Amino acid sequence: MSGKDLKKYWKENVTYLLILLGVWFLVSYGAGILFVKQLDSIRIGGFKLGFWFAQQGSIYTFLVLIVVYVRLMNKLDKKYDVNE
Repeated sequence: MSGKDLKKYWKENVTYLLILLGVWFLVSYGAGILFVKQLDSIRIGGFKLGFWFAQQGSIYTFLVLIVVYVRLMNKLDKKYDVNE
């Protein structure tokens, strides 16, 4: 891979990381701490939504983000022909 392609590859990789970490931050910190009072007006299975995000929602979101990152990186690797 040429130097120019390598820079493009890492730029896209870092962009994916920043977006996914931003989503994770909003869900874990935002929904679990900052917006908990607004979310507590909604109930899921008898539990307030703010509590649910603080206890389980952020973990589920993190697992989904891992799957999304793997798929994005597989596509990126194929795009730059560095796949296994």
